[in-house]
Amino acid sequence: MTDIITVTKTGRTTARISLDGVNGTCSQQALKTKLQTAESLYASKNPGSKAAHNVALESMPGGNTRSVLYNQPFPICIKRGQGNRLWDVDGHEYLDFMGEMTAGLYGHSNGTIREALISAFDQLGVNLGAHNLEEAKLASLLCSRFQSIEHIRFCNSGTEANLYALSVARKVTGKRKVIAFTGGYHGGVLGFAHGVSENTVDPGDWVLGSYNDQANLSSLFESHDDIAAVIVEAMQGAGGSIPGDLGFLQSIQSLSAKHRVIFILDEVMTSRLYPSGLQGKFGLHPDLTTLGKYMGGGLAFGAFGGRKELLQTYDPRQSSALPHSGTFNNSTLTMAAGYAGLSKVYTIQANLELNALGESLRTKLQTIAKGTKMVITGVGAVMTVHFLEHGRTPLRVEDLDHHSIPELKKLFWFWCIEMSYWIAERGMISLSLGTTMKDVDVFVKLVDDFIAEHRADLKLENSA
Repeated sequence: MTDIITVTKTGRTTARISLDGVNGTCSQQALKTKLQTAESLYASKNPGSKAAHNVALESMPGGNTRSVLYNQPFPICIKRGQGNRLWDVDGHEYLDFMGEMTAGLYGHSNGTIREALISAFDQLGVNLGAHNLEEAKLASLLCSRFQSIEHIRFCNSGTEANLYALSVARKVTGKRKVIAFTGGYHGGVLGFAHGVSENTVDPGDWVLGSYNDQANLSSLFESHDDIAAVIVEAMQGAGGSIPGDLGFLQSIQSLSAKHRVIFILDEVMTSRLYPSGLQGKFGLHPDLTTLGKYMGGGLAFGAFGGRKELLQTYDPRQSSALPHSGTFNNSTLTMAAGYAGLSKVYTIQANLELNALGESLRTKLQTIAKGTKMVITGVGAVMTVHFLEHGRTPLRVEDLDHHSIPELKKLFWFWCIEMSYWIAERGMISLSLGTTMKDVDVFVKLVDDFIAEHRADLKLENSA
């Protein structure tokens, strides 16, 4: 074999190439060439999606109204969904492994949800502009499922839920600042992927910490006496499906109590990962919990709940109460679908079975990816496939910022689309009900094939 050439970029080794092109890992340029080939194949097989995108460009910036769904060179346009399958405008069928970023838990045509929606439409009417019987039923069910939630109020998204929870904390404590964590995502205007973003609300009121770093956490509490709340996910979902260390989460809880800070646990994504959410799985007792995504039966939904005395902040019987508006907060369709989904479909047993299936998938992927740059993180039925130069776990946000290989991630996404598995471009996988062990095993085999085909690209620098 001829010598190995090290290719560097910005002072850091990024790839190596064998001069004979047989052994060793491919150069960065070779990897980009593979990516260009995959992109060309994608474009040639999806002319209908390209045409649909061009039409959308005429009336929407970027032809898009939800940034995370945009893909280069153009996004796939889905025509319809049924069960856990999708069909695009070019007639390709996909097994849905993205599950609408955790919100599509019930799939696209669940019969029980459909019956609840039709019944509510026919027998109750839509948007009554008044209290209805369905809202109390759903509220009672949620309070019974989450031990920390004594009272609860509804809204229309996880973003809203977190904004309202923060307003409770600020009202109760009389303080403004909030501890959040780099890599965290709490809604469209509450994102901290790389710090405080340009569209984050109240940009001057955030104190950012390092996720899973107990020493840093302690220093934040000790050095600030004007903290109203700390908001955290027990697994950073959009941040890469990075699970929180139990000790770190317990420290947030204990330090919050010590410093009289409101502990807000964002379970908008993670509530589906255990019958009582990750707070139940990990034995946490947050002051406030935020919910959303699938809990409206697939419709737009959010909720914030917790200790009764905190929720009085929004009790309209109190003269000092904050106003809580929202035309669709108690929509009959959403209330009925949410109640039917949680009481009849996503039962405790169904929850445990789906998340066990997810654990099986992640374990199998980790096994075949061992010793490569592919790393899989997550909890239960939600996970993310990463490609990192060092290939190590556990992961921190810093690893994703400094060691990710975006070309491999995009190449993997093109591969999954070509093989008829629908996942997020960022590598996120969220299993929906109806997924079978056969679906999982076929996907594992396809990923194993990807590893075999791109073994040179995935080889760790220090491996033999």
